[in-house]
Amino acid sequence: MSSIVLATSAEDSRAVEAVVAHHTEMNGTLGLLVEALVQAVESGTATTGAHRRLVDWTRTDLLPHALAEEAAMYPHAHRDEHARLLVDAMIAEHGVIGKLVDALDRATSPVRAAAHARALQVLFETHMTKENEQILPLLALSSDVSLAGVLDGMHELLGGHSHGEGGEAAAGGEPGGACGCGGGAGGCGGASEGATAAAMDDAPAEPAGHSCGCGGHDDAGNLPVLDARAVPHAIRHATIFGALEGVAPGAGMVLLAPHDPLPLLAQVDARWPGTFTVDYLERGPETWALAFTR
Repeated sequence: MSSIVLATSAEDSRAVEAVVAHHTEMNGTLGLLVEALVQAVESGTATTGAHRRLVDWTRTDLLPHALAEEAAMYPHAHRDEHARLLVDAMIAEHGVIGKLVDALDRATSPVRAAAHARALQVLFETHMTKENEQILPLLALSSDVSLAGVLDGMHELLGGHSHGEGGEAAAGGEPGGACGCGGGAGGCGGASEGATAAAMDDAPAEPAGHSCGCGGHDDAGNLPVLDARAVPHAIRHATIFGALEGVAPGAGMVLLAPHDPLPLLAQVDARWPGTFTVDYLERGPETWALAFTR
């Protein structure tokens, strides 16, 4: 998270951070899937695969997440008279998200599919911001509800595990939060985002199991691009993890980074052992460009 969240207990604070980390990863996955579809439309290549992957992800991940929020979090927030109208509006936005997914699924032309996809991406990002900055802090500060208890075991809200399993809330790559990697310190690097970024410039060697080319990637011009330089520092790694989660087997993405991201590559190797081949397309001094192929 990029801001301090006050809570009635350490457990609730960690629960907030876990949900925010999962939101960030979801946003990264959605952004990559949308970018892959838009890029296919722009280049005039086949869009069927990118279109179907996006629709499938929204139905298996995004919509179940929205329903889980309505079932677990929203009823508690709705009891607060100051938040009641906000919660009603958030539920209405879930309805709009569902309609956009249906429209995306039914789209008969690539251009219309891309238009619905971009609208869905923008709406989800603004919706996520309101949840992170208003709904979650409200619940964390409430003395009438334990947010940690409400979210305990909620797969759809925490990305596959609860905030307390295996100590991941304390050891994950995002500060204090579980990021859905299932690996604790090994899965997400075991360090805060700030410590990881600080180590980028003086990391001595590339991680084991990581493959780097020297001349670039032949298909890099056709890969969707994630410009991590534009992502806020505190959520950068979670966004990248989410984007990589959206890369289909045989496909890839290009990452633009402000540093040589060796610690990030070590985290990727730990989280997806042997899954990604990485080729450097550009090595500074302002930008490092890397092609990830699954």
